[in-house]
Amino acid sequence: MRRRFWAGVFAKAIHHNRQQCGLSLEDAAGLAGMEASEWAAIEAGAVPQTITQLQSIAGTLEIRYERLLNLVLLCRDAWEV
Repeated sequence: MRRRFWAGVFAKAIHHNRQQCGLSLEDAAGLAGMEASEWAAIEAGAVPQTITQLQSIAGTLEIRYERLLNLVLLCRDAWEV
């Protein structure tokens, strides 16, 4: 239950930032080097599993990587670490 809640918080933040950039899901995925289904899964609550994915997301959303890491720390229970 806790994991799902924090994964949802992370997902909503990614979705919100993508919309603020004016990017479609497909465009964001392409810029990040992901399949649209991978990006959609993140916005649905799957959490990125690699630093490379997190860096790609930050670059696509034009946010500092450190800012994204702060979000990861806030939502750390989503990763069950």
